Amino acid sequence: MRTLIVLILALSCGACSSRGAADRYMDSAYEAYAANDCLGTLLALSQAERQRRVGSSMQPEISLLRGNCLERQGLFVDAAQTYLFIQSRYPSSEYAFRAKARLETLRQLGHYRVGDTVAIYPAKP
Repeated sequence: MRTLIVLILALSCGACSSRGAADRYMDSAYEAYAANDCLGTLLALSQAERQRRVGSSMQPEISLLRGNCLERQGLFVDAAQTYLFIQSRYPSSEYAFRAKARLETLRQLGHYRVGDTVAIYPAKP
């Protein structure tokens, strides 16, 4: 019985440290974003994703901050696709609402047209 309790405590602490690490990476991402360091932001976001894996509750927040960075870098098509991903994957989240607002801003600035499709060309060998 004692072994079972120790095992359960050890496993629960492991989950806490994983969540804590992801939170620290998110904090680092926001700090880098505030300092206009998009490469640092994207690195911290990737590290947070690796901690939490796909399907986590942090994914829409990670994706929104990634889209914001892509906008800052002038990669408007990539940012728009990221925002559309958030809307389709997490439609009832606060981040979907924010993504919709960012898409509208991009549209007003002439960087995005509703219904546009992205042209995909195969790589040349």
